Amino acid sequence: MCVITISRGMFSGGELLAECLAWKLEYRCVDREVIVERAAAHGVSQDVLRDALQKPPGFLERFSHKRYVYLTLIQAALTEEVKTGNAIYHGNAGHLLLRGGPNVLRTRIIAPMEFRIRIAQDRLRYGKDEAVAYLQKADEDRQRWTQFLYGVNWGDPSLYDIVINLEHMAIEEACHVISGLAREACFEFTAESRKQMDDLVLASRIKADLVLDPKTSDLELDVRSFEGEITITGKVSRLSEVQEIERVAGAAAGVTAVHLDELMSSTRD
Repeated sequence: MCVITISRGMFSGGELLAECLAWKLEYRCVDREVIVERAAAHGVSQDVLRDALQKPPGFLERFSHKRYVYLTLIQAALTEEVKTGNAIYHGNAGHLLLRGGPNVLRTRIIAPMEFRIRIAQDRLRYGKDEAVAYLQKADEDRQRWTQFLYGVNWGDPSLYDIVINLEHMAIEEACHVISGLAREACFEFTAESRKQMDDLVLASRIKADLVLDPKTSDLELDVRSFEGEITITGKVSRLSEVQEIERVAGAAAGVTAVHLDELMSSTRD
């Protein structure tokens, strides 16, 4: 019982691989659109959420709070969607959005450029030069996106549990390799791993509650949970903000305690 994330460049076979794995393992296949729809239930435009997942920030956006809000809602939606395991997510940055979650098999698929160009030409009806330009820009955008938001190199193999090159391997063979690894490595949730997943879901939910509450929506905070005990860190300027954070976090179902010591020490009044 686990979650498999598939990271890949545009038109690298990730969707085909996800569908194959879902059939072989009898897992649910979750794509970006499912998560965007769930996150949009909070009143945010689906187009805006897609942009937050795809496009690197421009110069002015680097100082914008909105992207933080959108990604917080997306993370909360994803953790809720996959919390029971047996799911394959092949949308953007799943391995980063689910960091800290148990039984997550982080996979990366790379494919030769010619393979990707052929698919782009077929799907988009582009000429070869257009397809090449499109793929190069998509790769550059994704690299800039992950570097800016998470401070990591998208292609760094240490971010993944397995990296498969489709240059000499068919999708079906890659599917066989990953499904075998999933059966070996992703056993049933233990009581401990269940707690870890519950903590990730709770922390993500509280972070989303904080960005949705008018009195805390301007803050950017880190939220962690350990068996229902919540620790929140970040920058605040007033004691009243700390009190509002405690109110929002304490109201979430499953919370047993809220620790705000670091926030208290940073206030001016």
